[in-house]
Amino acid sequence: MKLALKIDVDTYRGTREGVPRLVELLRREGAGATFLFSLGPDHTGRGVRRMLRRGSVNKVSRTSALGHYGLRTLLYGTLLPGPDIGLRCGDQMRAVRDAGFECGIHCWDNMRWQGRLGLADEAWTRAEMQLAYDRFDEVFGVRPRAHGAAGWQLNVHALRNTQRLAFGYSSDTRGTHPFLPTYNAELIACPQIPTTLPTLDELIGSDGITAENVADHLLALTGSDCPTTGHVYTLRAEFEGQKLAPAFERLLAGWKAQGYELLSLRDYCDGLELEQLPHHEVVFGEVPGRSGLLALQGPAFLAPDAPPPDYRWTRDRAVIAQHVQPPMATGAG
Repeated sequence: MKLALKIDVDTYRGTREGVPRLVELLRREGAGATFLFSLGPDHTGRGVRRMLRRGSVNKVSRTSALGHYGLRTLLYGTLLPGPDIGLRCGDQMRAVRDAGFECGIHCWDNMRWQGRLGLADEAWTRAEMQLAYDRFDEVFGVRPRAHGAAGWQLNVHALRNTQRLAFGYSSDTRGTHPFLPTYNAELIACPQIPTTLPTLDELIGSDGITAENVADHLLALTGSDCPTTGHVYTLRAEFEGQKLAPAFERLLAGWKAQGYELLSLRDYCDGLELEQLPHHEVVFGEVPGRSGLLALQGPAFLAPDAPPPDYRWTRDRAVIAQHVQPPMATGAG
């Protein structure tokens, strides 16, 4: 049984503090993982308004954004200038590669991607992805092969760019198994490796789940069900690399006891015949415990138009527009 670990690194603090802690923990447990870096400015403070929109307040209170991010991070891009993560944290990123872990792209500016992508045009989307691609090349001296969109936010232009930029695979969606994406019958050659498991911040605070017992809940899910292609779990340097590190340590030990091989996305893909993957539509819908619309693995291409289980989904741009947060005033940084 295979379980790929995908680590999203959203912030300057997460890169400097959370990432080294995760590297140490993973090496100690003999686990592989893929680190996906934000490579431009940390403008986390510009996302505060989105955190406070309808549907997000409960999540913020459940997961304690201040406790996980810290006050300084929550002011970046507004009252404080946003530090350029790629320029200031190159050494930390290269240390991850030197420790034997796969590195890839998360985004250029996390808050800008999540706040604007829903209705962005081709030029904006292409420029944003190119900035991250070029900075990755500057930091690592090689072209990136892995991509994982911030907040599982996609549009058709981003999908096309995963193909144009020749990523070996992308993990931009939520779903049940690897697939080749289609969008309104347009075939995209870059395989999608979707996240199959809920995240800790989606679980904590619901149905009596706490930081102390969330690992047990997730282990119950993986212990009772393992798809033939295995699982993909997304964690964050700001959460599992800091306050939720004890819960993640219990997860690693529990997954090993259940017989899972803990892998990077690259090693996970090595066991797949990527060109033979089924085609599925990319649609947009809600996931329990997370606000807004996310990119989801939809129905099989040319199959009856039925949504995947437990998801309400849409491709209607008018509906998507209702979930897009207008950009905040620029402020400092």
